[in-house]
Amino acid sequence: MTTMLAPGCVGANVERSPRPDARPDARPDTRPETRVSTAPQATSFGAWQSAFRPRARAAGISADVLDRSLRTTAYLPQIIQLDRAQSEFARPIWDYLDGAVSNARIRDGRAALQRHADLLSRIEARYGVAPEIIVAIWGLESGYGANRGSTHTLSALATLAYEGRRAAFFEAQLIAALRIIEGGEVTPDRMIGSWAGAMGHTQFMPESYMAHAVDFTGDGRRNVWSDAPADALASAAAYIAESGWTRGQPWGVEVLLPAGFDKMLSAAPRPVSEWRRLGLTRAAGGTLPDAARARLMFPAGARGPALLAYDNFAALKEYNISDAYVIAVGHLADRLAGAGAFRAGWPRDDRPLSLSERTEVQRRLNALGYDTAGIDGRIGPATMAAVQAFQQSAGLLPDGYVTPEVLERLRRR
Repeated sequence: MTTMLAPGCVGANVERSPRPDARPDARPDTRPETRVSTAPQATSFGAWQSAFRPRARAAGISADVLDRSLRTTAYLPQIIQLDRAQSEFARPIWDYLDGAVSNARIRDGRAALQRHADLLSRIEARYGVAPEIIVAIWGLESGYGANRGSTHTLSALATLAYEGRRAAFFEAQLIAALRIIEGGEVTPDRMIGSWAGAMGHTQFMPESYMAHAVDFTGDGRRNVWSDAPADALASAAAYIAESGWTRGQPWGVEVLLPAGFDKMLSAAPRPVSEWRRLGLTRAAGGTLPDAARARLMFPAGARGPALLAYDNFAALKEYNISDAYVIAVGHLADRLAGAGAFRAGWPRDDRPLSLSERTEVQRRLNALGYDTAGIDGRIGPATMAAVQAFQQSAGLLPDGYVTPEVLERLRRR
């Protein structure tokens, strides 16, 4: 869906996605660090459009659709500013969750569950995804439809493709958007969304729309732009189901560890029966749900909550690759269903690393042979995996958590 943590970007110790507003099909941003600049390229935007036209025609877009679409497409310099923005200090996961799973969002989500109970029940019957999960995604992506964006999607995508830093990605999204118009799903002027090209209640990027959107209402169009959320919510459920969602299985469970537990065991997934044998118990009480495998994770290091992540965690991660986003969706869904907050506290006194320090961590990891898939100061899945491998080799808890202590140990190498 969105390729962004777009509604909700976080940072240090939390994975980032290509754009700062979280979208469901987020992919890690691996571009090298660059200076912020909003100056257009030497080639004019009009010249870029002229060069793009034959590429679009070769991709199967008709001349008529190109004429109608490009006529209303404009360069939007403010989008480049938003895309390049990156704060010196990133938000730790607990700050992100404070906003993502706020009391207001829980209240509004429960109201949405009641208001759309019949629709959500029918979606669950078809795709097997619990209503609370779908509503949680809806809440994070667009505030239950209240903040779907007001930017002309074609202009946003063309601007980002023209700017060039991620030209291939955004040009592919632009061609997908034109295919949506070619198929009669929406007109160019009604294709509206976020500044980075995500659309509708659940903020689909165009390629995700083409792959996963469904016509749940049966009116012949996959209408994620409508005020009525049926197609958008069903499309999110279809996406998750196609990503391997298991009906009835949790996304994850907060667990308590026995005294003296060897935290190095978190490095590999294990059957839940083995985690039980090792003494893990459910923090909220009751039995750990059974599954062939689950992964023990420490999203804020050993001082924060311990989570047992089931395969449905991975299914949600196909929607947005950020661990923080998945935890927010899962925890919000649990709260909507009546569960309480996390039992363990967050290490709120931890100092987030600055951008230069995060960049140094990546540089030093790469120098030691641990690939972070780029040196840009963004802590994404590749960097966290590299940190985890380094921690394991150094005899540290392999939690993938980037701290000043990890940086200090890297400096000693």
